Amino acid sequence: MASFEWQVHNPSGHRRVIVTKELPGRRWRDILTAADCRVEICTASDILPGAAIDQALAPRCDGAIGQLTEPWDEDRFRALKAAGGRAYSNYAVGYNNVDVAAATRQGIPVGNTPGVLTETTAQMAVALTFAAARRIGEAERYLRAGRYRGWLPSLFLGELLWRKTVGVIGAGRIGEAYACMMAEGHKMNVIYYDIHPNERLEAQVDAYADFLVAQGRAPITCTRAVTVEDLLEAADCVSIHTVLDETTQHLINAERLACMKPNAVVVNTSRGPVIDEAALVDHCRSHPDFRAGLDVFENEPDMAPGLDQLDNVVIVPHIASATRWTREGMATLAAANVAGLLMGYPIWNRTDIRAFLEGDLPTVTPSILNAPELGLTMVT
Repeated sequence: MASFEWQVHNPSGHRRVIVTKELPGRRWRDILTAADCRVEICTASDILPGAAIDQALAPRCDGAIGQLTEPWDEDRFRALKAAGGRAYSNYAVGYNNVDVAAATRQGIPVGNTPGVLTETTAQMAVALTFAAARRIGEAERYLRAGRYRGWLPSLFLGELLWRKTVGVIGAGRIGEAYACMMAEGHKMNVIYYDIHPNERLEAQVDAYADFLVAQGRAPITCTRAVTVEDLLEAADCVSIHTVLDETTQHLINAERLACMKPNAVVVNTSRGPVIDEAALVDHCRSHPDFRAGLDVFENEPDMAPGLDQLDNVVIVPHIASATRWTREGMATLAAANVAGLLMGYPIWNRTDIRAFLEGDLPTVTPSILNAPELGLTMVT
C-alpha cells in the first residue's frame, strides 16, 4: 500500500475494516473485534492521499473509519462501494470533509461522533479566550527568552473580561456550553447569533441572573443578535462555533473584523475557513490591542503568511477535542457506527450517547447522518 504501513488486529475476522489513523484507547478495537472484523490501521502520521485510501480499500472492504483531514468524496465512496463497503464513519463530529450526498448515492451510511466533544471543546475556547485576553503566549515567550528582570506596573497589561459581554456565533451544543461557562464563571452578558433561537441557553442565563439577584448581585443578560454585525459591535470577546458550509466560508472577513472593538478578542475552535485568515493577519497587524485565539486554520496545516509571527495571536494545533476521555469516546462512537451498520443494528441518532461510552455496548448504531435518506431503521 504505497509507502504507508498498516497494522492488522484480529486477522481472523471475516469482515474487513480499514482505519486511516491509529485511534486512542482500546475499546474501539474491541467493538470491531466483537463484530468479527479484521481491523487494518494505518500507522503513518502523514495525511493519507486519496489514492492511498483507494488502494487500501481494494479489493474487499466492508467498512472504513476516516479522518476530517481526508476528502471523502464521490471517488472515495465509489471505491468503497466497489470493494463491497457498507459503512463509513468520520472520526469527528463535523463532516465538511465528507460528501454525504455522494455517499448516499452509493448507498453508504455515514457516521459521525457527536456528544463527546461539547465540554472539551468549549473549555478550549475558554482557555484561548483568556490566553489571548491576558497575553499568556507573549508573556511566556518573554520569560523563556530570559528578558524578565522583575515586576513592572505596565508589564503585559491585558483585558479584564469580568462583567463584560461575550459573543457566541453558532449557539449549538458547544457554543451553548461556552456561553454558560463564560456567563456563570465570569458574570458576562451573552449575545449570540444563530439561525435558530436557543431557548434553553436563554433560560439558563435567565435562571442564573435570578440567582445573582437573590444573592444581592447585579444580573446578567442573554440576547439573540439580529445580525452578525450587531454581535461583533457589542461583544468584548467573540467565540465561533458554527458549522462550515457555503454560508459560513469567510464569515469573519475584513469588513466584519472592522466592526469589532479595537481591543476585542476573537476565538475560533470550529473550522479554519470560517475566518479569512489573511484579513485577520492584516487586522491584527494594524490593531495591536486586538487579540485572536485559533485552534483551526484556513489551509491546515499551513497558516497564512505572517500569522505565526504575530504576538497578539495565540495559536494551537487543532487540539480543542484533545482530552483522553473525548478522543477515546470519539473512537468508540466511530467504531460503534461501523460495527452497528455491519451487524444490522437500528439507528440511535439521539443526543445522549453516554450508554456507548462504558459498560455493555447497546445493540444500536450511535449516529448516522444519512439514515433517513437511506431508509435505515430507526430506534423508536
